[in-house]
Amino acid sequence: MSTEKIKAELRTEFGKGAARRIRREDKIPGVIYGHGNDPIHVTLPGHETMMALRHGGANALLDLEIDGEAQLALTKAVQIDPVRRLLEHVDFVAVKRGEKVTVEIPVVVVGEAAKETLVVTDLATVQVEAEATHIPESVEVDVEGAEAGTQFHAGDLTLPSGSQLLTDPEALVVNVIEQQAIDLGEEPETEDADAEGEGDAEGDEASDEAGDTE
Repeated sequence: MSTEKIKAELRTEFGKGAARRIRREDKIPGVIYGHGNDPIHVTLPGHETMMALRHGGANALLDLEIDGEAQLALTKAVQIDPVRRLLEHVDFVAVKRGEKVTVEIPVVVVGEAAKETLVVTDLATVQVEAEATHIPESVEVDVEGAEAGTQFHAGDLTLPSGSQLLTDPEALVVNVIEQQAIDLGEEPETEDADAEGEGDAEGDEASDEAGDTE
């Protein structure tokens, strides 16, 4: 995993009002936790940070320069405006080169299973331990030609060297099942119900006519 270099600024103003002012300047408020130190509140450049997170994925690693000091920061939580889809806040964990970290990495299904099957992903991510600067971006499950009944468990996954699986090896990750046939035939029950309804309507009309006669 490559690191993205970002120049950040220490932040001394807090609260919603301060955060809004930061965002109006096309910047993003963030905080760095870890190593038993007090949280470090920072302001990040908006566009550069957005591109770095997009490129690095869920576990993007940023090489932050804060007042001339370098700090590796692993992305842990990102807040996004649900309407405008803009970054609002980023939480990081401070890490060091060579340090082991625990992360969730996404499962990616590749290949085409056998005909008349469905591929069901039971686990979208698996938990692994890896060196901070060598976190896998994802882990692939190859279902090419897999028949119905084929199952892939966490222990079947091939992780890059240096990564250790923490998820239960017996946990089901991907399941290939038989595709259920859909009956597109006529629905006689609906027709019967319609016919019955018509009969009731005719009976009601006959009763109304009898009442009118009286």
